[in-house]
Amino acid sequence: MAAPMEVAVCTDTAAQLWSCIVWELHSGANLLTYRGGQAGPRGLALLNGEYLLAAQLGKNYICAWEVQRKDQLQQKIMCPGPVTCLTTSPNGLYVVAGIAENIYLWEVSTGNLLVILNRHYQDVSCLRFTGDSSYFLSGGKDCLVLAWSLCSVLQMDPSRIVAPRHVWSHHTLPITDLHCGFGGPLARVATASLDQTVKLWEISSGEMLLSVLFDVGITAVTMDLAEYHMFCGGTDGSIFQVDLCSWPGQRERSFPQDQDSGKIFRGHRNQVTCLSVSMDGSVLLSGSHDETVRLWDVPSKQCIRTVTHKGPVTNATIMLAPVSMLNSDFRPSLPLPQFNRHLLGAEHGDELRRGSLTLRLGLHQQGSELSYQERLEQLQAVLSDSVEKNVLGGQDRLQLHVTELEDEVYNLRKINRDLFDFSTRVITTTRRAK
Repeated sequence: MAAPMEVAVCTDTAAQLWSCIVWELHSGANLLTYRGGQAGPRGLALLNGEYLLAAQLGKNYICAWEVQRKDQLQQKIMCPGPVTCLTTSPNGLYVVAGIAENIYLWEVSTGNLLVILNRHYQDVSCLRFTGDSSYFLSGGKDCLVLAWSLCSVLQMDPSRIVAPRHVWSHHTLPITDLHCGFGGPLARVATASLDQTVKLWEISSGEMLLSVLFDVGITAVTMDLAEYHMFCGGTDGSIFQVDLCSWPGQRERSFPQDQDSGKIFRGHRNQVTCLSVSMDGSVLLSGSHDETVRLWDVPSKQCIRTVTHKGPVTNATIMLAPVSMLNSDFRPSLPLPQFNRHLLGAEHGDELRRGSLTLRLGLHQQGSELSYQERLEQLQAVLSDSVEKNVLGGQDRLQLHVTELEDEVYNLRKINRDLFDFSTRVITTTRRAK
């Protein structure tokens, strides 16, 4: 069986010949191109390995392609406003987009808009899901990073304002990028900001694990799969490598550029916009406003390939090629539905599609449906009542059982006495007969 193929997926602002290009990581051979618009920064996402989504730069729609159909645009997902960033859940069930300072969450199977979150005060600049789809993170120009529990968001009561699990407010300038490691709710999150720092956080506790200060603003951040190295792209085109496992014990520290010159990738002439690392951690992919995508050998810090674009690069990521991408006969398991622009419910102007079936995990519709907390309290009350009845009723059953045993003992004694009397009569009669 052949090893999975790693591909690079890139977009730029010009989109003269194509909107998105896919090329083989190690050979550089072009595999696919997609046409139909200009993808904005942090606006490219793969949905369930079947669709490629691209939020259009400065426009209020998302382009969707079937990954194997190349140039044919499948659908335009209309949105309430220009999309500033986009992500999809790894399980393929949800699409999340930043529109101005709000976060919109759609259900893929129905196209219903489930919730609108508005806890940011300025535009949302980046979104990321954890690997198990249990959390998603949002960063904004308001300098805040919010960690959201997907379960809490889905069961949100419309009459209440859902609160994020964590609010990280240590940055002092806009957030430019996020990277979420592996581990689901135990994952670590790297956040980059124009305040010249990159910070590392722990989702489970919400604590800041590390803060690194650089000499320039940081516009992109990523980590290898083992989370041994963290790569930070700067506004001057430099890429800094931070070794997490050999880093001194201090929580806050400056990156010594003079001493660690061997930990810097140099080659871009303008700010770095995106970073991605190969599966084995040996190759780093970077995109820049200097209209180039570069492939770097991590151990030597040497550039091994340069791909020139027609405009500033907005997205460049390494991914394993889905089986559907290179199979022209493949068809998606489900068609992509029309996405609603308003919240689900008649009061928001949308009506359920005739003949459709909607499964809810929480309070997305009006009504008197109980929340999970109320259901838990009811269950605890039922269990307590059941235990109490068992304890009280057990005493009655015990008394009844004792009575039955006493009756049985009485009967056995009577039988024993009767047998003794019978034996005595038999022996006496036999002796008299002799």
